[in-house]
Amino acid sequence: MNQPGAPAVAAAESGPRGPDSDTVGRTRSRRQVVITMGGLLLAVFLASLDQTVVGTAIPRIVTDLGGFDRFTWITTSYIVASITFVPIVGRLSDLYGRKAFFIGGILLFLVGSVLAGASQTMNQLIAARAVQGVGGGAMMALAFTTVADLFAPRERGKYTGYVAAVYGFSSMIGPVLGGLITDNLSWHWIFYVNVPLGSAVIFLFIRFFPNVRPAKRKHRLDYPGMALLIAAVVSLLVGLSLAGVEYAWSSPQIIGTLLFAAVTAIAFIVVEWRSADPIMPLSIYSDRIVSISLAVTFLTGFAMFGTIIFIPLFFQAVLGTSATSSGSFLTPMMLSMVLAAALSGQALSRFGGHYRIQGLIGFAIFLVGLVFTSQMTPDTSFLEAVAFITVLGFGVGITYPCFSISVQNAVPAQLLGAATSATQFFRQIGGALGLAVLGSYMTARFHSRALEALSAEVQSAFPSHQLDDLAENPQALVNPEALDRLRASISGQDEQLLAQLLESLRSVLSSSISEVFLVVTVSVVIAFAMVIFLPESPLSDRRPHQADQPQKTA
Repeated sequence: MNQPGAPAVAAAESGPRGPDSDTVGRTRSRRQVVITMGGLLLAVFLASLDQTVVGTAIPRIVTDLGGFDRFTWITTSYIVASITFVPIVGRLSDLYGRKAFFIGGILLFLVGSVLAGASQTMNQLIAARAVQGVGGGAMMALAFTTVADLFAPRERGKYTGYVAAVYGFSSMIGPVLGGLITDNLSWHWIFYVNVPLGSAVIFLFIRFFPNVRPAKRKHRLDYPGMALLIAAVVSLLVGLSLAGVEYAWSSPQIIGTLLFAAVTAIAFIVVEWRSADPIMPLSIYSDRIVSISLAVTFLTGFAMFGTIIFIPLFFQAVLGTSATSSGSFLTPMMLSMVLAAALSGQALSRFGGHYRIQGLIGFAIFLVGLVFTSQMTPDTSFLEAVAFITVLGFGVGITYPCFSISVQNAVPAQLLGAATSATQFFRQIGGALGLAVLGSYMTARFHSRALEALSAEVQSAFPSHQLDDLAENPQALVNPEALDRLRASISGQDEQLLAQLLESLRSVLSSSISEVFLVVTVSVVIAFAMVIFLPESPLSDRRPHQADQPQKTA
């Protein structure tokens, strides 16, 4: 009798399901597995660290290289390149094996690191970061898939939890580490430091990484599919990055970019249906477990990234903390997320892999945290705010390993790379959409109500152009220099007017951020409802592949 959710894919892609765990134990030593996992976790650490480590070094980079109008692309180019190549590398590893692509991804990442450290202009740095992003995307795409190759479904949970925990930990310490390296060495070394660590990973992988070989047959590379996927994803992400920042959502530039993304996405789907070896096999989406899991993953990314970006803003602009302090207040939330991901993975392995139940528990806790955070005001204490976001982080962490495991358990071995990378892809696309849409929503809500909240006395005391600027961007709430300029504009008048202005702006910003959290709450409720209908297929004790012995080195 077929397990719920699995047969459609299995029928579409036939192939050996793999040996039993006893055979696997004889084939691969515990030492090889431990060393491979160690190298894999270090690779994940480097790839995820480079998404956040640059932030604290940007002021120094701009001072040295110039290009203030383009500095946001130091991060954006990395993220766009990383997301774009995740599904491509995942699928190619199904067709040609993981090892070469993982090592190639690390090499590309290191080449990008050297080029970034040696950059003499802002454009050179942006291009180097894109090269880094392609390599980093390959590393992230194959990390979770390699766990699936190394372990049977019942064992994957705890190791997937470890990978998720390392990802969260490295993202958390990235800004701190970037600041330390920049202050004590130079910004160049936030890139150069990758070289010795990445080289160690390459050495370990050459010697110990299992060489899982797919069934030998001729493959016709899906070049049209890859080209259309790159065009669709890049135009979507660039459009979302510029919308509401460089251009209005209604501008011809944004409408044209997003329309191009939609047209190329439709063309991509048509090409994939007709391709003999599609880069993104659409057959996997006919499986109910896979389709629900990926939809939930998309909503999780939307909610998680859309929430995390506004919490530091609340601490700085509403509660009045410094940028450094707001980062430290985030630490308990990130630690709870890391801890919950590790514990959730352990629970999946120890208690039978009830990913649906654990997903429901995680989203329920996430919702509790969101309800509390949506009620925060300027009168909320620091301790209360930290407690609320810590609950939120714990809920997110519980969900993190669940849906990678559900997807991997639902597809045959030949599609593990494509399916697993799809979970990363949809989470990141959801996150990019969440950042863009929720950021624009919050800005619009603040702008529409900021001036209305000011008393007539306050409006008459300040130049109208300054008030209009504040309604567009309340930088006086977070930037001491902007606050000083505002204070100078009412020199000789009652300072109480400035206090009234700031209090009104904080109140409006607080309510605008609260509305964002309510929108996020709706997306999490939808995800919770979808998980209720997620079939729960028993996790197998059988691994998908028979791996070779570690290669001998001369």
